[in-house]
Amino acid sequence: MALPTELRAGALASLLETDPAAKTRMVAELAELHRKGDVQVSNTASLHPAGAIPGRPDKPELVPPRLVGRRSMATNEGRAMLVHALAHIEFNAVNLALDALWRFPGMPHDYYSDWLRVAREEACHFALLSNHLATLGYAYGDFPGHDSLWEMVGKTSGDVLARMALVPRTLEARGLDAIPPLRAKLAQAGDQAAAQILDILLRDEEGHVEIGNRWYLYLCAERGLEPVSTYDELTVRYKAPVLKGPFNLEARRRAGFSEAELARLA
Repeated sequence: MALPTELRAGALASLLETDPAAKTRMVAELAELHRKGDVQVSNTASLHPAGAIPGRPDKPELVPPRLVGRRSMATNEGRAMLVHALAHIEFNAVNLALDALWRFPGMPHDYYSDWLRVAREEACHFALLSNHLATLGYAYGDFPGHDSLWEMVGKTSGDVLARMALVPRTLEARGLDAIPPLRAKLAQAGDQAAAQILDILLRDEEGHVEIGNRWYLYLCAERGLEPVSTYDELTVRYKAPVLKGPFNLEARRRAGFSEAELARLA
């Protein structure tokens, strides 16, 4: 089926797709159409989903985070469980980028281009991890996953400011802290291919968090809000998770966090 020729509608169609491989293909096609100038961007169109959001397969089974299981690096299965968990995060990240793209009208056109870039890169991450999982003898869906990331996406569906504050610059920013020690574990276990994939993830995630930071600051300025106190208020209102260190301060600095925010973390 041909993708819609309007970018937000194309993002919604991709979001509704349940098959992970088809979803990643649709995102790649949408990005290529946008690069060639073959899709328009309407920031005023009223869009209505024709199915459940997000579109996802029957597996993996979604369970509470504490039931996902331990991931021992000493076994092939344990390494596969970790790679699967990362693939699940990236699949959810594709969906959240597509949701940020279609859901919020009235933003500048660059906002939609930015979130298309995020969706494309997250889809590439998912493909890299899924392909590596296959080399370990497993496939996406073979282990359970949790839905914590998407739960915050749902909570913030009514306000783009809250979405920018609490998804990219809170939940995704945690990846900047978590990826380096995970990379070290995989490298120490001898899985250099997985370690190299995590190098790509860390590089790209800095850019994704920077996009969230930039649009959060844009919206604060547009609404006449002070960014730090507004962030504090939003974390309480939406019951965001409490941030716990250690923090990758240099990566967070490159991703656009202010020195005042970094000082509070330190």
